[in-house]
Amino acid sequence: MHPHLLSVDDLSRDDIELILGRAESFAEVSGREIKKVPTLRGRTVINLFYEASTRTQSSFELAAKRLSADLITLKAAGSAVDKGESLKDTVQTLSAYDPAAIVIRSPHAGAAGLVARWTSAAVVNAGDGKHEHPTQALLDLYTLKRRAGSLEGLNVWIVGDVLHSRVARSNILAFTRMGCQVTVCGPPTLIPRGIESLGCAVRYTLDELGSADVVYALRMQRERMTGSFVPSLREYAARYQIDGRRLGPTQLLMHPGPVNRGVELAAEVIDSPQALIAEQVESGVVVRMAVLYELLAGRGAPSGVRAGAETEPQPA
Repeated sequence: MHPHLLSVDDLSRDDIELILGRAESFAEVSGREIKKVPTLRGRTVINLFYEASTRTQSSFELAAKRLSADLITLKAAGSAVDKGESLKDTVQTLSAYDPAAIVIRSPHAGAAGLVARWTSAAVVNAGDGKHEHPTQALLDLYTLKRRAGSLEGLNVWIVGDVLHSRVARSNILAFTRMGCQVTVCGPPTLIPRGIESLGCAVRYTLDELGSADVVYALRMQRERMTGSFVPSLREYAARYQIDGRRLGPTQLLMHPGPVNRGVELAAEVIDSPQALIAEQVESGVVVRMAVLYELLAGRGAPSGVRAGAETEPQPA
């Protein structure tokens, strides 16, 4: 594996299989009364979050703690960032604590790549602007593989605000790499030009949605929109909302959260047995444990980091 996880492009299919397999072993650990392993004892993991987050931040915190790492979580609000400190200065300050890994979430595309140039720590991209969110794609693969059994040949439709979605980009790369057929669908104003170059098909209506094995709905990211991309949310919902009429009885439903109920998804499908949304949240901890493990103690880690680390999870 690469020394950092900045993009799904950093991962080969074998790398992804390795992480998914490692996550499976950590899922067994998570079922124990004592859920911790000593793998990263004495190592420091820093969570640097410049954007509000519930699922991603909490799962990275739990992942680090269950690996027995020392954890520092820094949010932009209330830190020296509020006083005008630059990202580079913040990273250089935090590097004085000799972190093993820095997990960064930023509203700016490319921020994780910059951090990787300024530190010797392993850097994990927890979402950078409209660019990518690779660990979300990994946990989505893990969740779907657990339910479907195999990813090869699955027909996945990603529906909604593709233009502003870092999840969409990472998932297109991840799902196609694992042998899925991917179609993105949404209003023409919310489909990026040239996205077919990532290996997906494009549709502008839900007329062929019945061919999908998996429907992956995206949130309308109004906080990233600087103009009017749809006439109204009501009209968007009328044409693109996934509801009980549009979701077939054998189709699986996914969503990265948080869900705008009544916009991209109707209440009846959110709470249906076909929805994997709760499982996606549960998968976040073990998949992010696996990512930290493989970067810091697995076969891709520098030998000095691997020294003394367990090759398999052991109880603390």
